[in-house]
Amino acid sequence: MSKTETIKQIGRELGFQQVGIAEARLDPHHRHYRQWIEQNFHGEMGYMARNVDKRLNPSQLVPETLSVICVRLDYLVAERRDLLELLDHPSLAYVSRYALGRDYHKLMRKRLQKFADRIGEVYGEMGYRVFTDSAPVLEKALAASAGIGWQGKHSNILHREHGSWFFLGEIYTDMNLQTDAPLENHCGRCTSCIDVCPTGAIVEPYVVDARRCISYLTIEHRSEIPLEFRTAIGNRIYGCDDCQLVCPWNRFAQYSKEPDFKPRHGLDSISLLECYRWSEAEFLSRMEGSAIRRIGHQCWLRNIVIALGNAARDPYIVSMLKQDYAAHSAFIQHHIDWAIQQQGMAK
Repeated sequence: MSKTETIKQIGRELGFQQVGIAEARLDPHHRHYRQWIEQNFHGEMGYMARNVDKRLNPSQLVPETLSVICVRLDYLVAERRDLLELLDHPSLAYVSRYALGRDYHKLMRKRLQKFADRIGEVYGEMGYRVFTDSAPVLEKALAASAGIGWQGKHSNILHREHGSWFFLGEIYTDMNLQTDAPLENHCGRCTSCIDVCPTGAIVEPYVVDARRCISYLTIEHRSEIPLEFRTAIGNRIYGCDDCQLVCPWNRFAQYSKEPDFKPRHGLDSISLLECYRWSEAEFLSRMEGSAIRRIGHQCWLRNIVIALGNAARDPYIVSMLKQDYAAHSAFIQHHIDWAIQQQGMAK
């Protein structure tokens, strides 16, 4: 068995569903990425516009990098209710499926480190660095180069046999490994992801304007949510999965075997009012070890208040919002004003 195949086998033994090898070059992606930044499609994510050369050239980020080991880890869990029915539910919240359980950053980083350690045990000391949605790494482009899948029109990585419900991770290494061939793009004429996007964030195939994306607005955006997007957010209080839910290739997605990805605190079917009632201390306690915790209690409340405004008309919701009004910051009060007005127009 070749060195590359042995490394892939080690990765699979550690629980990664797929391992691919990419060359430490991303030349075909340079122009596309720079244009995306020039159009300000990254919004408030200033880090995306920093260290661009390091992001596009792996060997500049980690000197002497020759190969990038890319991995896929599935995260989809079996559901208690139909996800399309859960979207815009009159009283329940929708949380992006990737955030229902333990923070994937910690799990992936630990497992990637173990992966690198095992490689070192077999082939001796190597220069490396592990990443998972961290540092200036163009992980989707690397995953596509490594044959993990192709980048779909919604920008997520897709695989014909596994869909898109998975996390990505990378090991930059100075080992010279045999690279994998990129997969053929199988999006064809399909525009389901573009058509379903509530805010029109996929401005053209393969181009997402983050400033319009609900995932960005509810997670990365820390200011007030622009008025033009509030109604479209519906009951999505953390992230958005619409483009993945309608993708035909996700009919083939497999459920994750990772117990850490199972829903915590009933987040897969939780009421908006229950979420709203959490104090900051309760939020921090319940979201400990969750990716959700990093947005902070204020943005959590902001998102829920918008969702309550979009909920079915309920005098109790209005009463709750008015009752707690004075206790909230001006930031939250501005969203409560909108929600109360919105409730007055609901059917």
